[in-house]
Amino acid sequence: MSTDVFDLSAAKMRDKGMSEVSINQFKQLYETWERGDAKACVREKDVTPLKDVPRTKDIHDTMDMDMALDAFSRTAFIKLNGGLGTSMGLEKAKSLLPIRRHKARRMRFLDIIMGQVLTARKRLGVPLPLIFMNSFRTSRDTMRAVKQDRRFVQNDVPVEIIQHIEPKIDADTGRPVDFPANPDLEWCPPGHGDIFSTIWETGLLDTLKEQGIDYLFISNSDNLGARPSRTLAGYFAQSGAPFMIEVAERTEADRKGGHIVIDKATRHLILREMSQVDPHDRSSAMSIRKHPYFNTNSIWVRVDALRDKLTEYNGVLPLPIIENRKTVDPTDPSTRPVVQLETAMGSAATLFEGAICVQVDRMRFLPVKTTDDLFIMRSDRFHLTDSYEMEDGNYDFPNVQLDERYYKYIADFDERFPYGVPSLAAANSVTIEGDWTFGRDVTLYADAHLSDRGRSSYVPNGQYVGPQGIEPDEWV
Repeated sequence: MSTDVFDLSAAKMRDKGMSEVSINQFKQLYETWERGDAKACVREKDVTPLKDVPRTKDIHDTMDMDMALDAFSRTAFIKLNGGLGTSMGLEKAKSLLPIRRHKARRMRFLDIIMGQVLTARKRLGVPLPLIFMNSFRTSRDTMRAVKQDRRFVQNDVPVEIIQHIEPKIDADTGRPVDFPANPDLEWCPPGHGDIFSTIWETGLLDTLKEQGIDYLFISNSDNLGARPSRTLAGYFAQSGAPFMIEVAERTEADRKGGHIVIDKATRHLILREMSQVDPHDRSSAMSIRKHPYFNTNSIWVRVDALRDKLTEYNGVLPLPIIENRKTVDPTDPSTRPVVQLETAMGSAATLFEGAICVQVDRMRFLPVKTTDDLFIMRSDRFHLTDSYEMEDGNYDFPNVQLDERYYKYIADFDERFPYGVPSLAAANSVTIEGDWTFGRDVTLYADAHLSDRGRSSYVPNGQYVGPQGIEPDEWV
C-alpha cells in the first residue's frame, strides 16, 4: 500500500476542520492497522490471570468515611455519551431513551445520571462536576436536555467535551471511503479510548486542577449502575494508584467479554478483548474459573498521572487498536465494506505503573446495549429510588431473548408493549419467538416461552405466560 494513501485521510480530516491532535491519533491507528498489528494476540502463555481483587463490600466495612468524603469532594464525573443507539434504531443520543417512570415522571438515562449527581451534591456537600463526552451527533440534543433541568448548575467546569471523528477506511484500498448518498456515514468515532486525547486537547485537566479536582471517574452513560461512589473514591485515593478499573465477577453470560490479565514480563495490567485472543487460547480465555473477572468499562484516573502520561506522548496514548469491519451504511449490507479503527479506554491501564483493579457488585454494572436489556430495566425487577439508584433484590437477572425481527428496534419494541413490559419477578428466562403484542398486567414466570405462530399474535390482559406459553383459562 502506498505511503501516500494515509495523506488522503489526513487531507480529508483537515478539510473537515479536524485538529492535528485528532489527525495524529488517527495516523497512529492507521499505521498500526496497515502493519497488521491490529490482529496481534495476547497469548495465554504470556499473561497471568487476575485473582483475589479487593471487593467493594470489604472496602466499605473498613473505610474511613471522612477520608473518603474528602477524596469524593475532589472527584469529577465523566460520562461517555457519544452513542446514538443506532443498533436499537435510535436517531438521537442514546442517553435520551426513556428507561422507566419515577413518581409518574418519565426518566431517561440522562435524567437518572443528573439525579445521581444532584443527590450526591446535596447530601454530601461536594461539587462533583459532571462532564459529558458527546459526539457531534449527540451534543445538541444532550445539552438542550441538560439546560432544561434548572436544578443543575455548573459554571467553573465545562459540562461537555466533544469527541473526535475519523474517516471510515475502504477495506480494499485503505483510502477514506466515499459515500455521496450520505456523506455523514463516511465518518465514525475512534472508540471510547478517544477520551484521553479529547481531554488533552480541550485543556480540561488544567481546568479541573484549578478547581481542586484530583480524581476522574469515567463510565458509559448507558450503564446506570456506574454512579458516583464515595467509598470507591476513598479507596482509589488511599491506594496511591494512578489508574483503577472496576471489574465484576464473570458469569457464563460474560464469557465472551473483555477481561483483565497481568503481563508476565512487565507485571502491568492488560485489557484483553476476545478479538485479541488466539484461537488456541480461546477455551482458557473464556474460562470463568481461570479468569474470574470482566471489565465493566468504568475507570478511575488521577488527574496528575494522566496529565503526565499525555504530556509524555504528546496527547496521543499508544493504545492497542480494535479493527471493526462493517459496511459504510451499517443498515445496508450491500454497501461498500469498510474498516473502523477504534481503541478501548480500559486498555490505557497497561501504560500506568501500579494500575489496580477493584471488584464491584453487579449493581454497578447495569448496561443497556439491546432491547433485551431494556426489557429487564423497564420491568418490575427494578425500582428507581429517590436517590436515582436502579435497585433490585439480587441483581441476578433472567436471560431474555426477544425475536430480533420484531423487537430489535425501539419503535417496534414500544409498539408491542403498549402498556409497559410484563412482570418478570417470577421469571427464570424469557424467550419470545414471532410477533407478539402484550396487553395489560401480563406475568411471565419460570422459563417463559412464546412460540412463533407465523402471524401477529396477542397476549390478553392479565394472562400468565410460562414454559408452555399462555396458560389456559380452565384447569384440567
